[in-house]
Amino acid sequence: MTEESIAISYGRGHLPLTLPEKAKATLIRKRALPKLPDSKAAIAAALSAPVASPPLTELAKNRASACILICDITRPVPNRLFLRPMIETMVAAGIPIGAISVLVATGLHRPNLADELSELVGDPWVLENVRVENHYARDEAAHVDLGFTKTRHTPVKLDRLFVEADLRIATGLVEPHFMAGWSGGRKVIAPGVAHHETIRTFHSARFMENPLAVQCNLIGNPLHEEQLEIVRMLGEVYALNTVLDEDRDLVCVTFGEIIASHQAAVDFVSAATQVPLARKYSTVVTSSAGYPLDKTYYQTIKGMVTPLDILKPGGTLIIASECSEGFGSPEFRKAQARLVELGPERFLATLTAKSLAEVDEWQTEMQLKPMRLGKVELYTTGLAGEDRTLTGVAMIDDIKAAIDRSIAASGDPNVAIIPEGPYVVPRYAA
Repeated sequence: MTEESIAISYGRGHLPLTLPEKAKATLIRKRALPKLPDSKAAIAAALSAPVASPPLTELAKNRASACILICDITRPVPNRLFLRPMIETMVAAGIPIGAISVLVATGLHRPNLADELSELVGDPWVLENVRVENHYARDEAAHVDLGFTKTRHTPVKLDRLFVEADLRIATGLVEPHFMAGWSGGRKVIAPGVAHHETIRTFHSARFMENPLAVQCNLIGNPLHEEQLEIVRMLGEVYALNTVLDEDRDLVCVTFGEIIASHQAAVDFVSAATQVPLARKYSTVVTSSAGYPLDKTYYQTIKGMVTPLDILKPGGTLIIASECSEGFGSPEFRKAQARLVELGPERFLATLTAKSLAEVDEWQTEMQLKPMRLGKVELYTTGLAGEDRTLTGVAMIDDIKAAIDRSIAASGDPNVAIIPEGPYVVPRYAA
């Protein structure tokens, strides 16, 4: 492997890596999946031959309205490929185009507006012909109260536009998620279009510290189980799920009943995404998966958590993230300031008694996981001044020098390199 052949996702491109001569690199990538030769045809086939439901053209008959959920800008979902075909199918089946809406599932993230909304939707025709709205989790009047889940008593309040639609469809990207197991499907509803109390309950320490609330695990995962219960409380819901390769090209699309169609996409991608390795490493180099996931430091933490299974205790995790949009929300900044002031143990102690997490402090809580295991070092060109201090991790300006220091400290020349960051899940398999 030549030095020139190693590059990791960074911003809208890649960051070339030059390794010390003594380094022995292991490149960890997803198993290659065949690209779909005709994305439009694959989407049409999914809509006409769905999983555990009638075709979309039949689902849309005799419906007065429809609402389609899409993920926010932090997910590279190919909305440009499927929104118009879905909408045109609904209109052909009799739903008035004025009664069809697209709702951006922002959770507690900021709204996507103006040029960013155009980039997200990816099709001017959609923006010109249907209502496109952002979800606002703090808008009390915009939600319907469905009560509480029976298992863990989570308050369930969801966006009125989606709840009251006659035909409800969630769309998204199925990829590893460091808390909910897998993204997409039911997760686009909760937390995607949930009220802040629902989201903050999900992100409280009783969920976050559960050892089963980890990437690629759905069995016994308390977040996943709550999401399934919320879907069942809501009633009839469908989903379109996409899977992308490292080039962001479509390799799988499923449509149908939301739980069954999501599981079908998970089954397709699971084995390719999880990479078994026979050893752990004292030095792990990873990314935040590039744009759009590395727009903020807030999202960068996902890349810190995903490779922990192969990091030796006391090892060094080096992550590159552009952070082109800066740090993250004001609430996240406050949580990070508390972490820096109190230290990891005292910060965690402030969380464990809460039934409702403070907004965005859950991401700081997740940062405790790599900090407990080893040393975290961040390469970024998007943070300056106080922002760099508030990360709570070591800042580096030279990845090669950081790798060299880690090898010298550990005496272990083996280096794991994960170009696509949290989209790949390395597993230690002794």
